Amino acid sequence: MPESESAPWEYSLYIPNDPRAVTVSRRTLRLILTLHGLIRLVDLAELLAAELVSNAVRHTKGPAALRVSWSAGVLRIGAWDADPEPPEPPRVLEQIAEAEEGRGLALVRACADLWGWHPLARHGNRGKFVWCELAAVA
Repeated sequence: MPESESAPWEYSLYIPNDPRAVTVSRRTLRLILTLHGLIRLVDLAELLAAELVSNAVRHTKGPAALRVSWSAGVLRIGAWDADPEPPEPPRVLEQIAEAEEGRGLALVRACADLWGWHPLARHGNRGKFVWCELAAVA
């Protein structure tokens, strides 16, 4: 069944504040996309998820989560963390070619069709959700 005709779905993976969470998130995302027939999005989606989860783990002290959803031909990848502060604005990709750090959101902005963030405060949880979208073009 073509992706555009499949029913919407969503997965969440709650992760501890541990650098190994990035690898677990990438492998989990690869499995999810493969099982849903979205293998052509795997490499780019893995890169984007790794950047989002890495930021959540590196720049906060609490737990985090990876959320992956599919609806109307659009894959949305997001990372939640417990810090309500906004992410650092992404730099221009050309300015970070040799930088050791600070490339994450610049890569997300350059590679995703759309990205953004919003603060979260519900059910006693505070934090933010940083997300990006990839449209599945045939």
